[in-house]
Amino acid sequence: MSYDNTNSGMLARNDRKETEKHPDFKGSINVDGKEYWLSAWTREGKPGGKMEGRKYFSLSVSPKEQAAPAPQKKATTFDQLDDDIPAW
Repeated sequence: MSYDNTNSGMLARNDRKETEKHPDFKGSINVDGKEYWLSAWTREGKPGGKMEGRKYFSLSVSPKEQAAPAPQKKATTFDQLDDDIPAW
């Protein structure tokens, strides 16, 4: 019997963070059987806001599966071109 990880996930500290735009934590999550990448940044609430002075995570989720590449047009050979030149 295998472990069912549906509707669960994990986050770990991002040891490869190089800029402030990179997430502080990275991981993955499964929602209803579909896999996603999960990124998190630690933030602190701004003065006057509802999270003032409190730390929280800002999250981003993106699908793990890559979009299929657009179909390539088949190259046209000279034999397939119309030789008629339109009259002006």
